[in-house]
Amino acid sequence: YKDGLKIYTTINSRMQKYAEEALAEHLSKEVQPDFYTRAKDFKNPPYSDDLTKKEIDDLIRRSLEQSDRYYIMRARGISEDSIMLAFNTPVKMRVFSWKGDIDTIMTPLDSIRYYKYFIRSAFLVEDPHNGNVKAYVGGPDFRYFKYDAITQQKKQVGSTIKPFLYTIAMQNGYSPCYEVEDIPRSFDIPGDTVPYTPKSSGPKAFHGKMVTLAWGLAQSENYISAWLMQQFKPTAVTDLMRKMGVRSFIDPVPSIFLGTSDIKLEEMVGAYGTFANKGVYTRPMYVTRIDDKNGNTISIFKPKIEEVLSEEQAYLMLNLLQGVVNTGSGRRMRVDPYNFKNQIGGKTGTTQNHSNGWFMGVTPNLIGGVWSGWEDQAIHFETLGEGQGANMALPVFANFLQKVYSDPQFGIMEADEFERPSDFKMELDCDKVKRSNSRSDKSRRVRY
Repeated sequence: YKDGLKIYTTINSRMQKYAEEALAEHLSKEVQPDFYTRAKDFKNPPYSDDLTKKEIDDLIRRSLEQSDRYYIMRARGISEDSIMLAFNTPVKMRVFSWKGDIDTIMTPLDSIRYYKYFIRSAFLVEDPHNGNVKAYVGGPDFRYFKYDAITQQKKQVGSTIKPFLYTIAMQNGYSPCYEVEDIPRSFDIPGDTVPYTPKSSGPKAFHGKMVTLAWGLAQSENYISAWLMQQFKPTAVTDLMRKMGVRSFIDPVPSIFLGTSDIKLEEMVGAYGTFANKGVYTRPMYVTRIDDKNGNTISIFKPKIEEVLSEEQAYLMLNLLQGVVNTGSGRRMRVDPYNFKNQIGGKTGTTQNHSNGWFMGVTPNLIGGVWSGWEDQAIHFETLGEGQGANMALPVFANFLQKVYSDPQFGIMEADEFERPSDFKMELDCDKVKRSNSRSDKSRRVRY
């Protein structure tokens, strides 16, 4: 900027405003007040009761040593005793709150614990057809939370990783209506005499029954993901994810579908964009060109693309992701206060102890990824209902979509539909498929 350069970004100012509002509204009015209420019952808030006092003290100490105040004092050669005295001495400071900044007096050590209470969140919105990033919200408030949770942070992604496993199935000729028995599946672990058997994450009423792959993803049932993993090698999933822009390390083990891998939100948004872009991965792009002070263009940036899936395979995945919103873990999009009636796909994700909540939203013209959680994994809701991605993350995307659909400036409407491949003939209504197979006395398991 000092040289008079003009940098043209892909960000849309109105979408950016809507994204910031959507995130702030959800955190300030819903999940943060809920967490304050729940944390009052903790023995050593905001930390969960499953930690000892020593473990909590160690976490606070680690944050203290990572603070700017500590770094500066150490760089000046101040002794450890003097530093700790300073951290325990009340001083005037201005702190963040969702009701407005607060001028107060507290010790720097108390301020560390104060900020631990706050749920962090990030929201990235992309046009899947060209990779242009339309909105970028790296945290609740950059003045107080300067850490960028979109490109700097990696977090466990939970079940948002499962669509990649289902994509492998679609590439290998399975249809969304293919039926599998909903039963436990076990994996032999090298060096361990006891097989590993993932726990169910779906409704118990279906255990032992034949269910479709579409149902398996919609309900995020681990039993069905485990069956798929038995059909394909873990490296098939990691190889696919790399082609779809995920560069973070993912251990190719059978339990990969549980989403314990740490991945950037930016990578997940780019990967999901592949489904809405007819199988072509487009790397998220932030800058289109740079001009010098005289108006001469010195750099033009074009999207980096890679064809990963066929149009048919991508369309099948869009169908599966819409099933998540229509009948599965993302169905909150279809009820009050959102009541969306249009074509929307998505996938929720919730990690161990409800420490991270994710939602990946897919529409014909926009891809949105939301992560919500805390700075420390040891801080979290105690129940799945409060800590799941459908509660912590999904509403941010839903609030944003409502604002976008209400603004005619964008030309993005609820009537927009995913483009069906011209030669696509497969029946995707699984009830019709089942009735047809029953009449023709065919197997209930359908491949194409």
